[in-house]
Amino acid sequence: MKRYIICLITIAAVFTACNDDFLDRAPETAITSAGFFKSVSDVEAYINGLYGLRPGPRTGDWDSDNVTYSMTRTETWIMLRGSLNEDNVGGWDTGNWGQLRGVNYLLENLQDVSGNEDDLRHFIGIARFFRANFYIDKINRYSDVPWTNKALDSDDPDIFKAADPRALVADSIVADLEYAARYVSPEGKYAGNRTRINKHAALSLLSRFCLYEGTFRKYHPELNLQSTAGRFLERAATAAEEIMTSGQFEITGTGKVTLAEKETDVTYAVNETNTPLSTEVNVAPGYQAIFHSMDDLGNNKEVILWQDTRERHAGVLNHVLQTDGSLSRSLMETFLMEDGSRFQDQPGYPNLGFTDVFKNRDPRFAQVFAYPGFRSNQDGVYLTAIDNGGYGQIKFYPLILGQNQNGGIHFASLVIFRYGEVLLNYAEAKAELGTLTQEDLDNSINRLRDRVEMPHLSLNAGVDPILAAQYPNVDGANKGVLLEIRRERRVELACEGLRLWDLHRWYVGSLFGQPQEGVYISAVNTPFDITGDGVDDVAVATDEATATALREQGVSRVFLLANRIYLTDNTPGHIKITFDRDEGKSFVEPKYYYRPIPKRQMLLNPALTQPYGW
Repeated sequence: MKRYIICLITIAAVFTACNDDFLDRAPETAITSAGFFKSVSDVEAYINGLYGLRPGPRTGDWDSDNVTYSMTRTETWIMLRGSLNEDNVGGWDTGNWGQLRGVNYLLENLQDVSGNEDDLRHFIGIARFFRANFYIDKINRYSDVPWTNKALDSDDPDIFKAADPRALVADSIVADLEYAARYVSPEGKYAGNRTRINKHAALSLLSRFCLYEGTFRKYHPELNLQSTAGRFLERAATAAEEIMTSGQFEITGTGKVTLAEKETDVTYAVNETNTPLSTEVNVAPGYQAIFHSMDDLGNNKEVILWQDTRERHAGVLNHVLQTDGSLSRSLMETFLMEDGSRFQDQPGYPNLGFTDVFKNRDPRFAQVFAYPGFRSNQDGVYLTAIDNGGYGQIKFYPLILGQNQNGGIHFASLVIFRYGEVLLNYAEAKAELGTLTQEDLDNSINRLRDRVEMPHLSLNAGVDPILAAQYPNVDGANKGVLLEIRRERRVELACEGLRLWDLHRWYVGSLFGQPQEGVYISAVNTPFDITGDGVDDVAVATDEATATALREQGVSRVFLLANRIYLTDNTPGHIKITFDRDEGKSFVEPKYYYRPIPKRQMLLNPALTQPYGW
């Protein structure tokens, strides 16, 4: 069989600033002999040991403006308070450099492999997909990073070479993904039930990365790469279009129902007093099925790649709820009304009570936010709809709680890539390029809206002044529709882990530079109803004695106004939560769009330099 020399471009590859012991280790698989790769089956067995480098499921929007706060002092939390530095930062080793070395080791040792060439190219494509995904994380954090396409030994002089420019690394990522998109099997004998890397997963990652890189270059003047943004945006659109025209995927499920119509369904339980739920709260079963499924998602035609995490022994933690935070007022107000009007057009919208904000909304709203009276099932545990002062999340919530050998919780299946994101990528890329047509909208955004019976988005959409204030750097003749596409992306992909990076690429870090607001409270020391059955459930107390008395009265959740919980306007107002009421935070541009390289890595390789501002 002919020799495969896997190179992206003719460059002197470099793999610097990694852990010393990593360079002395063989690839992290059970097969390490350079002469082992004799057949395609050998390559397949080796690739199976590298699946830790695939993208993981995303089930949270931590540190973005979709969440009110985080109890955990995350990297972003520390950074926004000016305390992140090269001494306490992590992340350089995220993704496992040893596994990356394993990818390059494989690609360098294929000269003796015999077998079907298409099968071999399939596995080469998966290896290059893994390498691309690894470097996407690195370029997002550091911009310029060392690129390598070979397995370096400890005596290789390239270990101490400086980082390669962002432009070179981005082109190398695209080259890897282009190869994968060309040669990886779409749904053949190696693709499985879409839990294994397939052609359309490669196209999905290619579209996602090119959209990120194109918009990042367009909106970030510090890179001085604006003139090259267009080709990435064009590839984001064409990669998405290739999936769209494949005929293999579709937006699944149509229609909406009210909670009252579903009150006998265990997945839409009535409230705790068995009062029928509101006929004014709409839900979307087709949308729900993607995120709450206890089934094999390989049968869902919207799912491109998924991970089976339905049992704890799968070894993947399914963060089904924002357990360290809660959903924000900002995200709540982004969802439209069911007639397509803005929530902010409702009379007195800033002061609407908890149950009122759910009435007559986009049906996706009550599949993301814990609606009044939500419980996992008729006899199950009640989930409060107010979580740490913000709105509770039910997207990804496992709607079946049952006893099993692992302690009683069945996890939902989790999506890695889905067709809905592909359609959003397509519409945004075309809008950024200025080539978007009404037909493009009808084939993308409006298919998402059709599923939940929402009015169509028009190419000549007017400019929403609220969105314009959030995204002040959006301009041009198609400004109105581009802003609405950003709204649709935030709504459709809420809590799917993409919001923080969207804010980064759009150069709007200031949106999460201040504490986010939560639920509106009309009066303190007075309990109110969040389930719609007339029973008071929640209260905000001004002192411990009052809080104790309210609990003794049977109020299930009492928030005490203290150093980290306060109301925006004292009383009435929206709940805000911080670790310290007077503790400020700010977003420094462009510095905070990047992360510092840990000092240890800088000491190991003095040729490295810190990213912008660090």
